Amino acid sequence: MNSNFAKKRRIYNASLKVLMLIAVILVAGLSLSLTGYVLYRGLPNITWQLLSTSPSYLQNTIGILPDLLNTIYVLLTSLLIVLPLGVGTAVYLNEYASSQRLVGIIEYAAEALSGIPSIIYGLVGMLFFCQFLGLKTSLLAGSLTLVIMNLPTIMRTAQESLKTVPDNLREGAFALGAGKWRMIRTVVLPGSIDGIVTGCVLSAGRIIGESAALLFTAGFAHTLSGYFEGMNRSGSTLTVALYVYAKEQGEFEIAFAIAAILMILTLLINLLAMRLGRRMKKGRSE
Repeated sequence: MNSNFAKKRRIYNASLKVLMLIAVILVAGLSLSLTGYVLYRGLPNITWQLLSTSPSYLQNTIGILPDLLNTIYVLLTSLLIVLPLGVGTAVYLNEYASSQRLVGIIEYAAEALSGIPSIIYGLVGMLFFCQFLGLKTSLLAGSLTLVIMNLPTIMRTAQESLKTVPDNLREGAFALGAGKWRMIRTVVLPGSIDGIVTGCVLSAGRIIGESAALLFTAGFAHTLSGYFEGMNRSGSTLTVALYVYAKEQGEFEIAFAIAAILMILTLLINLLAMRLGRRMKKGRSE
């Protein structure tokens, strides 16, 4: 009887391993095939003229420099606002809040907000930022809308990372005479840097890839502007430009080129964040 049970157990384990291997192959195959197809269609269409010029209807030329700069403007502005808010909220909920009921309500609200479709954020952003606050259709209104969208992600990832810091490290800091804020700044935050970097990467990827919310709040303009001037003007990011060229103008070569650029930007941001996280972790250990 024991031998039959052991045999069935081995067959069961082998079947699970085969199913997991098939799942890994399917996921990896789909990801690599999609990435390879986009890069295959897009990389040959990426030229210096495309990257360094603005679109001109008089000369019948297409350039995505304004869209590329607008994407960088929106990314930097959104991260500069959402990172302090998200990390600060996580620190308060994990280190200062005494009411677990309040913490539970805020966590539930954050989880509910993270599941709302982005087009609803765009509609609310258009009504509140563009019309009620008078920002009109601008990159600033789009950035603020993306801040609201990504705040739950930053907050929850940072909060879960803060929970992984052992309590004995906190107690050791208090035993050495450190105050509450000094303990958080020198012990808790450095110990949770991996989760904060992960939340930053997830938010950056969502900001770069967002289009629905920006269609309502940032607009479609391909105007080349500086940072402060451009934030108060309408402007299209790379994802919005991809939609316009593919859906409205039928320029699928340009659309694939923009898609390839978006993939490369996302990869570079991930590598930069990983490198920064390792350097900060190495500096902390030294």
